[in-house]
Amino acid sequence: MGKFKEISLTGLKKYSVLDRSSKVHITDFADPEKALFKSMPNILAAADLKVLVDRCVTAFQTGKPIFLALGGHVIKCGLAPFIIKMMEMGLIKGLSSNGSVVIHDFEIAMFGKTSEDVATALEDGSFGMASETCDGINQIISQAYDEELGYGEAVGKYLVENYAPNLTLSLLAMAYKMNIPFTVHVAVGTDIVHQHETADGAAIGECSLRDFRILCNQLKDLNEGGVFLNFGSAVIMPEVFLKAITVVRNLGFPLNNFYTAVFDMNMHYRPRTNIVHRPTLSGGKGFYFVGHHEIMLPLFFNLIKEKLTDA
Repeated sequence: MGKFKEISLTGLKKYSVLDRSSKVHITDFADPEKALFKSMPNILAAADLKVLVDRCVTAFQTGKPIFLALGGHVIKCGLAPFIIKMMEMGLIKGLSSNGSVVIHDFEIAMFGKTSEDVATALEDGSFGMASETCDGINQIISQAYDEELGYGEAVGKYLVENYAPNLTLSLLAMAYKMNIPFTVHVAVGTDIVHQHETADGAAIGECSLRDFRILCNQLKDLNEGGVFLNFGSAVIMPEVFLKAITVVRNLGFPLNNFYTAVFDMNMHYRPRTNIVHRPTLSGGKGFYFVGHHEIMLPLFFNLIKEKLTDA
């Protein structure tokens, strides 16, 4: 026998598992025999995703808007066709993004390819030096400044009017054709177009500021049942969303009981705080889903499509 005393477990108070409250029940289990939505378990993130899908379907059926914010990786993962389909179905009433989305979308529309090897190009200083992309976008924005257009509208208009070879794969072009606002929120110095002498800071700033005001005007319609989705913007769009919400409420528009969701490959502070948590404190609910865009967005789309088909 050892020299250290053990506690006696005699006298422990026990209970029946039948009387205990349990967080997992077989009624919540997955069912592989059912269609996608009903096959998923009503547990943790799957349960949250099903709630979000229901909120999106309800918003669509009751005429409340669904807005979609994007980061550049969504375009680079080849997901534009899903978003365009949602636009065609009338699900998406507005899009917003950082500046990188414009670059990738423009290259896809005009040249059918995008995304350079940054590590290699950085070594010899050639990163971001594609003249057609950078000078092209900069010239569009300089002209948009004079025409009093927003950043997103200007690029979409250019792609449509110049018959971009891959027009139907461009979010900016298809949004322009469908009269869906696409606002672009640029942080000067973060995009490759800013490295070029053709970049006009006044034009970039003014066109992007116009888009901020357009976004503010849209977000006032989130009240009582609207949905704001953010796929892959970890910094810019969470900050823009917070400021836009503040403007709307400051101007006296009611903005409560709406729903937000972030989809990203990692859990980030700003999206969690500025989109999921803070804006919905007075009503509604926020969600955060971690996963690869090329898996999560098709899953999300097909869940909504299935629910609408069953409705």
